[in-house]
Amino acid sequence: MADAAVSRIGLAGLAVMGQNLALNIAEKGFPISVYNRSTNKVDDTVERAKDEGELPLTGYYDPKEFVMSIQKPRSVIILVKAGAPVDQTIATLSSYMEPGDCIIDGGNEWYENTERRAEQAAAKGLLYLGMGVSGGEEGARRGPSLMPGGTPEAYSYIEDVVAKVAAQVDDGPCVTYVGPGGSGNFVKMIHNGIEYGDMQLISEAYDVLKTVGGLTNQELQETFEEWNKGELDSFLIEITADIFSVKDDKGEGELVDKILDKTGMKGTGKWTVQQAAELSVAAPTIAASLDSRFLSGLKEERVAAAEIFAQYGLSDVIAAQNIDKKQLVDDVRKALYASKICSYAQGMNLIKAKSLEKGWNLNLGELARIWKGGCIIRASFLDRIKQAYDRNDKLASLLVDPEFAKEMVSRQAAWRRVVGLAIEAGISTPGMSTSLAYFDTYRRGRLPANLVQAQRDYFGAHTYERVDMDGAYHTDWFKIAKSTKAGLRVHV
Repeated sequence: MADAAVSRIGLAGLAVMGQNLALNIAEKGFPISVYNRSTNKVDDTVERAKDEGELPLTGYYDPKEFVMSIQKPRSVIILVKAGAPVDQTIATLSSYMEPGDCIIDGGNEWYENTERRAEQAAAKGLLYLGMGVSGGEEGARRGPSLMPGGTPEAYSYIEDVVAKVAAQVDDGPCVTYVGPGGSGNFVKMIHNGIEYGDMQLISEAYDVLKTVGGLTNQELQETFEEWNKGELDSFLIEITADIFSVKDDKGEGELVDKILDKTGMKGTGKWTVQQAAELSVAAPTIAASLDSRFLSGLKEERVAAAEIFAQYGLSDVIAAQNIDKKQLVDDVRKALYASKICSYAQGMNLIKAKSLEKGWNLNLGELARIWKGGCIIRASFLDRIKQAYDRNDKLASLLVDPEFAKEMVSRQAAWRRVVGLAIEAGISTPGMSTSLAYFDTYRRGRLPANLVQAQRDYFGAHTYERVDMDGAYHTDWFKIAKSTKAGLRVHV
């Protein structure tokens, strides 16, 4: 056992994210204690710390010794699977902690669980933070985007650590005190929902270019590399370009073509869509991405359906005619950009709505700033999203920010061509299509919802409002319609 109280901070849970974050903290000069229930993970982490430069990291196999090795007031980050494992880890470690110590949950946790645990911790005199961590394995090791939420006092315990550990961008580290309660976890959840939308939109761009445009993987790589030099500059566009270049080490051609078209998920996208429904906030791009993952899971059904429809003369794809490849690439770039703005706008609106409901007073511009580096959805236009909220912190939607509004208008013709072409070819583009529908719905001063209100009043007496006078009204639609029909018959 090492000497007592040797470490500035502790970290429990040494799977991929935990191990890499611990090494990142040690590399930044903060002595750290690490603990894991399975001892081999502790050994692996200690070995890596030696190999990567004799980093100040000490491993512990006993939870009590682990806690006692941390300087007071103690700060312990836990990175274990969300749900019951978090509660179990807290129970184990908190039994050795003292009033004034702080627990930080860095997992993808449901925000209400964080608020429940914060109350339970407070009853023991402990502080609690729920801290979203984005960036995957590489981000955790080299600099993630961090979203801590809880009490300001708890954040002050780790501010010096996370400011150095987080990704660094031109205007500071990619970490901020997000807000009270479970706001950190909520913001990370919405971040992941935006990520779902982003990935779906990119996959649709790929499908249109490959299936309709006939682009080869090499041409796709070159296209995405070129896109990454302009307005679409982002982590996801960058790695997509890389993917197209990787050869299959078990056969001919590129690996991407050998991967099963069936997408997994871990739940944060589903939570985001559920919250959108709870908050009555439209998030169709994110919802479409979730639906697409559900449908991708029906691989056997889809193969069988393709065979059935082929018997009736409908193939997978209806061949498009006279495609101008250069024009298509440019159109898809514009359609992808406009659709991405919709996805980010929906995410920001969800955060804003929850902030108002909970009284969190979240700073949307600052959240856009800390997503500029380290995280999966990092993109150059996040800087412009920050500027939009800096110009107007009461902005109703990114779509009506003057700069973004001009861009949406200038790209909408290309956007419509891409969606129309995809429909004509029988290729589903649910993300792009629903983003366009979202844009078209939001920009119209009058919608056919007047008819829906009339229907609701007809069958359920739900009442309706009028455009020309105040108040709620009800009409006996059936009686009037019946008498009108009777009158018509008499007249005839």
